[in-house]
Amino acid sequence: VANCYCIFQHIWTSLPVIIANAIIAILTIGGQQLFSFFTFSCPCHAGQNLIYGLAFLGVPALILLIVGFALNNQTWRLVTGKRSPLQQEGTCNRLLQCKLTCFVLCSITGRALVAPVTWLAVTLINGSFYVCAVSEYVSVYYFGGNPNTTASELRKILAAFPCSQLVPPELSRARDEVILLLRYQSQVAGWLLIAVVAITVFLSYCLASCFSPLSFLHFRYWTNYVHNEQDLFDEAMDQHSRLYAMQHVRKFFGFAPGHENVKEIRIPSLREWQAISGLAFLKLVDEEHYDYSLLHDWALKDSCDLIASPSLHANFLAHAFNSKQGKCMRELNTFCTA
Repeated sequence: VANCYCIFQHIWTSLPVIIANAIIAILTIGGQQLFSFFTFSCPCHAGQNLIYGLAFLGVPALILLIVGFALNNQTWRLVTGKRSPLQQEGTCNRLLQCKLTCFVLCSITGRALVAPVTWLAVTLINGSFYVCAVSEYVSVYYFGGNPNTTASELRKILAAFPCSQLVPPELSRARDEVILLLRYQSQVAGWLLIAVVAITVFLSYCLASCFSPLSFLHFRYWTNYVHNEQDLFDEAMDQHSRLYAMQHVRKFFGFAPGHENVKEIRIPSLREWQAISGLAFLKLVDEEHYDYSLLHDWALKDSCDLIASPSLHANFLAHAFNSKQGKCMRELNTFCTA
């Protein structure tokens, strides 16, 4: 019973990922149905059916794959700053780094494949794109076609089969048999794709669990820790950047946002307005620090820098304790005192 409860709890903690994948699959299915209904129209012409059908089958899947990579934060964490000298200096064990990169790439690719695989499976089960693409390559002799007909004429006749209005009445039965055959092939291919993907995902999870250095409960603890750490880090990062930006804004205007009793303000000069206007790029200050904006650069260059001046820095801290934004700093001060 305890083991069953642990398995259920593990599945429950994995629900966000499962729900996200399910939503992606449902949206992909709905988009495919709308896409097929409003835009797909087979040209029914030899030489064009294959290109048209494969384009509708493969191009949306490729776009969904690229979008899946682009929307995954792990992709940008993997590639951002890879050519930075600091990043290259910190890479000591090349083999371990390559293994970690391959593992992350496999994880990213697995999630990115949800939408394109769903698209391919649904379109194959539907059969319309496949019928249009390969109709001209079916042998018509099996269906009682005229043996004296040339190969090019046969291709033209078969290419017109997806469009019932273009098929002569005497070939209507042959057309129905060809369409049934192609739908059968397409749907079998779709279900085989689903089965292969399901087995591959299951075996991948099994192998990853077998080679994991952590036990089941320890792995769950690690997963929860990483999730909580990321949430807390994001919250602290937002608060830290807000307080740091508030220093520079207060230095420029003479007061910080949220202060209810503003007794005096600062009037920036025309030169100062010019200094903080324009396009901003990351500016390397030294080997460890950047200027994040023109206002940041102006504040650090000023001779009365708030960070470098103990009295002004103390005034800022006093304001932070008396304002709504100072709630976090008061809690931190209480914690440090304790």
